[in-house]
Amino acid sequence: MTEKKPPVVAVIIPALNEEESIGKVVRAIPRLASRTVVVDNGSTDRTAAAAREAGAMVVREERKGYGHACLRGMEEVRDADIIVFLDGDFSDFPEEMPLLVAPIAEGRADMVIGSRMRGRRQRAAMAPQSLVANAFFSWVLRLYGMRVTDIGPFRAIRAQALFSLDMKEVTYGWTVEMMVKAARRHMRVVEVPVSYRRRLGRSKVSGSAIASLKAAARMTYTLLRYSRGG
Repeated sequence: MTEKKPPVVAVIIPALNEEESIGKVVRAIPRLASRTVVVDNGSTDRTAAAAREAGAMVVREERKGYGHACLRGMEEVRDADIIVFLDGDFSDFPEEMPLLVAPIAEGRADMVIGSRMRGRRQRAAMAPQSLVANAFFSWVLRLYGMRVTDIGPFRAIRAQALFSLDMKEVTYGWTVEMMVKAARRHMRVVEVPVSYRRRLGRSKVSGSAIASLKAAARMTYTLLRYSRGG
């Protein structure tokens, strides 16, 4: 009997001025990942150099925006079976990646969301506005049949499913677009508890009230746009 080959797992990490943390993130990624791609989204510090020193492949995306960075990373992992998205600020625990990959590898899910709400969170790891936004968007997604508690960026998805979603959003609406489209296409989406800690460095979104409001507005726009089939 032929032994089934393990899936090819690739990791995409969008990064912008994460010199302090990116090396820690890359080094903590478990060996089940065959490739780690750090997308430098216009950093002005040593983010790219630190990522390379830690063993990651680094590509540059000058067009600013979380979605732009994710789309650029996808160009480098078209041969993967499972794609994992992870932030570069060391707030997630990369070593918990097997928890996200297993349901897909076992054929039980198309996408797995790492829930910070159900896992262990370090005190003050999430700003109040982030908690409110997560509760709101998770509630709205339930209207489309997706029972989740978090819209966090630490997630894994079957590569074929991801490319079929025809992702368009180039800013922070990326995560919401992925989830709305997956819900509308009746993909199997499950959630697993993950740990979360205070990030290294200042957040580009939750560290500023104005930035948080802009991100929330963009995510709301994205939710409305794609829930109507946009």
